[in-house]
Amino acid sequence: MSGLGGLPPGTACGTAIDNGPLPQIKGLMFDVDGTLLLSDRSLGGYQLLSGAAEVLTALRERNFPFVLLTNGSNYPPAEQAAKLRGSGLPVADAQMITPSSVAAEHMARRGIRRALVLGTRGVGHALAEAGIDTVYTGEPRAAEVDAVYVGWHPQCGMKDIETAAQAIWSGARLFSASDVPFFATRQGRTIGYSFAIVGAIRRLTRAPVTVMGKPSLHALRFVARRLGVAMAHVGVVGDDPIVESLMARRGGATALAVTTGTTSRDEWLRQPQQRRPHRILTDLREVLTCACGQTAA
Repeated sequence: MSGLGGLPPGTACGTAIDNGPLPQIKGLMFDVDGTLLLSDRSLGGYQLLSGAAEVLTALRERNFPFVLLTNGSNYPPAEQAAKLRGSGLPVADAQMITPSSVAAEHMARRGIRRALVLGTRGVGHALAEAGIDTVYTGEPRAAEVDAVYVGWHPQCGMKDIETAAQAIWSGARLFSASDVPFFATRQGRTIGYSFAIVGAIRRLTRAPVTVMGKPSLHALRFVARRLGVAMAHVGVVGDDPIVESLMARRGGATALAVTTGTTSRDEWLRQPQQRRPHRILTDLREVLTCACGQTAA
């Protein structure tokens, strides 16, 4: 007889790192690349990882709240969700979150009306939907903005950097989709474009940057609101100690680590306290025991 998601009854919730019981999890946030799938470097194709579709299907059948949060900003959330559904993951549009989702809400709340976007049109889509006037390098008055937002921009050039610097020198605030140098793909580690671009802008301007994606608490708060639970009851599932695990620890959430992306089991065990997960999962399906199994009859 099998238990949750086909796991044998009594299956443990991964390998415990901290002493004591696991905090109660009422909603789950999944990383995408390295946790549920591996994309290619061009983001044009996906290879689902073992158990990914099975886990999300089991959660949906149990009406257990979950969302996906990627640091990728190339596609609007609805378009990204459609691509994942096409690959076999049961993800509704509202369950897909990108850094641009977080940025749009954050900027709108702070009265930012006009933003220079360093990225593809998909990067700025959520901002435009929130009523923010989005402009791109080369467009009229591109440096006359309240904010500069940096996202997925493989074609970034010196004109983009210069326009962003001019905007910041004139008073614009700097925002970034991600502050992560690498992410996992089928071809191995791939650089994070926004990390590199922001590095160049900050060398010129010395401007502080506000990160909208993982591991920022802006992102975790957004996730908690979308799930409808307190941050302390969010289970954060991911493959990177400086991203998902760090974010969970910062916000008092529960960090559940997988070994299918950037980090091996031995590397997880060597992490300092602020990046150590609460559990290491040897099988993604163990997340069902960590969450649903806590309340299962």
